[in-house]
Amino acid sequence: MNEQLFKKLEQSYDDMVEIRRYLHMNPEVSFKEEKTAAYIADFYKQLHIDVRTGVGGNGVVARVKGSKPGKTVAMRADFDALPIQDQKDTPYASKVPGVMHACGHDGHTATLLQLAKAMNEMRDELAGEYVFIHQHAEELAPGGAIAMIEDGCLDGVDVIFGTHLWSLYDTGIIYYAAGPVMAAADRFSITVQGAGGHGASPHQTKDAVAIGSQLVMNLQQIVSRRVDPIESAVLSVGSFVADNAFNVIADQAVLSGTVRTFTSENRDLMEREIKRVAEGTAIATDCQIEVEYFRGYPAVVNHEKETEFLQSVAETIPGLNGVEKMEPQMGGEDFAYYLEKVPGTFFFTGARPTDAFPHHHPRFDIDEKAMIAAAKTLGAAAIEYQK
Repeated sequence: MNEQLFKKLEQSYDDMVEIRRYLHMNPEVSFKEEKTAAYIADFYKQLHIDVRTGVGGNGVVARVKGSKPGKTVAMRADFDALPIQDQKDTPYASKVPGVMHACGHDGHTATLLQLAKAMNEMRDELAGEYVFIHQHAEELAPGGAIAMIEDGCLDGVDVIFGTHLWSLYDTGIIYYAAGPVMAAADRFSITVQGAGGHGASPHQTKDAVAIGSQLVMNLQQIVSRRVDPIESAVLSVGSFVADNAFNVIADQAVLSGTVRTFTSENRDLMEREIKRVAEGTAIATDCQIEVEYFRGYPAVVNHEKETEFLQSVAETIPGLNGVEKMEPQMGGEDFAYYLEKVPGTFFFTGARPTDAFPHHHPRFDIDEKAMIAAAKTLGAAAIEYQK
């Protein structure tokens, strides 16, 4: 049965590329993906596949039932883009100023649509039910997964599989790992309120720039001196704003950044220590410092049994360039919420193009042949899970 599926997927490659490039040229940012959602829904309607729209917002969920009883297997693809100007010199570059698919979500969507089409054509030979979850707003917390789950996208689901096309991994290789594979992604904003004044009279001020700079250095010691060195955590200050004339000492500075962790203990530790360091710095500099901490997605934690199953299935698929254990990534993903509800695993599919750029880069692109590897692996896992 897998051979039949693989042949259908290989024959659909040109259509897969066409869909991916159409979406790439017409991106929509998180929570505003109305046209993309309509495009996905229309694809299913034309195939007379049962589809539900408006799931948790802009989400779309399609279901294909086999002719035999069995388990219910879900597969997920995200479809939102990013507020980044596309700088690629390709015929399919984004036509929307300031918006582009810089993370492969267009490829995820094209992969899942063609997989659903192929499995629908095979439904008389399949057992169980297959749920194709097209999720909006992965890029922007609180994300689309929570709302889609609350709206029933996982109702009756026994297991879920997902993949991420990865531009910096070799094309056609499936990367897997049990346990934490992507980090919890939190953000913070810190406002330093000093006392401004003339640049020539610093003794009459409380310099928010100097205090903020001191705070940045103090924050860097949290990971190096408070987190167990055997474990991992990241604290990055990405923005430091204190806009003033050249001869004015700033009365206020605003710092913002991100925190990445894998365990709930370290997540709590980082939040607590950031607030403690800010409080201590405020006392030492006799100023006011306010911390706002925003929790984003939890860590993506793959289930061991399902991950081992995915690995064993992938190793039997012809045409892949390998199956390798991956190292955890510090990027965040709201696929984490699905794994908190049902067993499953999230794997990476290598998609390195000739000129490879990291995700969220203005010249990001993928090797489109990776979509076939991803579709074969998702489809084979879904079918084999019925046995």
